Amino acid sequence: MWRVMETPLNCAEEQQPPPALPASWSTVTPQESPADRNDKGNAVGFVLVHAGAGYHSESKAKEYKHVCKRACQRAVDRLKAGALAVDAVTAALVELEDSPFTNAGMGSNLNLSGEIECDASIMDGKSLRYGAVGAVSGINNPVLVANRLLSEAQKGKLSAGRIPPCFLVGRGAHDWAVNHGIPPCPSEKMATKFSLSAYKRNKHKMELAEKVDTGFNHHSKKRRQASETENGSGLLDTVGAIVVDREGNVAAAVSSGGLAMKHPGRVGQAAHHGCGCWAENTSTLNPYSTAVSTSGCGEHLIRTMLARECSSAMQCEDAHQALLEAMQNKFISSPFLASEDCVLGGVIVLRCCRCSDAQPSPDIQAILVEFLWSHTTESMCVGYMSAQDGKAKTHISRLPPGAVAGQSLAIEGGVCRLVNTPTTVD
Repeated sequence: MWRVMETPLNCAEEQQPPPALPASWSTVTPQESPADRNDKGNAVGFVLVHAGAGYHSESKAKEYKHVCKRACQRAVDRLKAGALAVDAVTAALVELEDSPFTNAGMGSNLNLSGEIECDASIMDGKSLRYGAVGAVSGINNPVLVANRLLSEAQKGKLSAGRIPPCFLVGRGAHDWAVNHGIPPCPSEKMATKFSLSAYKRNKHKMELAEKVDTGFNHHSKKRRQASETENGSGLLDTVGAIVVDREGNVAAAVSSGGLAMKHPGRVGQAAHHGCGCWAENTSTLNPYSTAVSTSGCGEHLIRTMLARECSSAMQCEDAHQALLEAMQNKFISSPFLASEDCVLGGVIVLRCCRCSDAQPSPDIQAILVEFLWSHTTESMCVGYMSAQDGKAKTHISRLPPGAVAGQSLAIEGGVCRLVNTPTTVD
């Protein structure tokens, strides 16, 4: 059977040095019956999901946590069935996209024209292949299209030696998806009462702001800044997931409806290579397998390629310190964002490796998984679960009192050790 051991760690940073990683382990006992344990056999794996970095009100905290729990469970169910990481991470994203409370798939933000255009991408750490769609309408689960692009590319070249696509946008992405068996969904059915009311509210604010901008007086400036605050970090709830499977493979995925009131055709970080997600198995050059999924202001994440930057940082000895420095130096203080006074984003990351410590039997294998999340937004909702846990754990991470969103950051996470004990037959 698999034993799951976890050490929590957390700190809120405002450009302060982090505490050292706790050295002791604390055991997490799965909430399950002996029969459940026998049915699971050698099930193994770990999933970490996020419902976005932005602002999560206390009134909707229960809904955000619930969808994260369901997403974790969907991924773990696939891992128990023997699926690899890329399939499990897709299952988690489908659950997140289907929720009306997230800005992905169903209930996504509407653009300036009152339409829904979605972005999504997925990366397989084993093959290093990537699939993505941008500004696609009429597809309820854009991550399924991204995953299909990835899998189709693995089949090799098309007729006449053509290179298969890995990234499609707009109408072309929609038609390719339908031609490959992914059912369309009318955009009007993807909008929810919440997203429609938000669109009407934001449109009214924009009209007022345009009138205010003609004045250029002190009062109008204050009103414009208030409008920017109301429409800023609260609308950055891209969703994502990262997974490690029983073989130690990692995968990452991300999906988003984009910024509210975005220009039609705008493609955010969720579809860009190295910006929305990253996954890379261990190699001769990399001692750790790493997976990253991001959320936040797409333009900020694109210009800094934050997903790949965080993945590279995770090869350092101290994961917590490495992520802190990456978020501070490669994001908040990035020279690529020197003109920005409010840098908004968040990441979930994990790294894993085979444990090097001696095991009581050569048949016993162990995988050490370090997982973290960090954000500069007011809050970030996450959930995580191992294949041996009875249920997922969820948490809404928030900046400390007095911290300024876009200028400060928070980091939390933990360490999970998965130990594979061979099943014995009496």
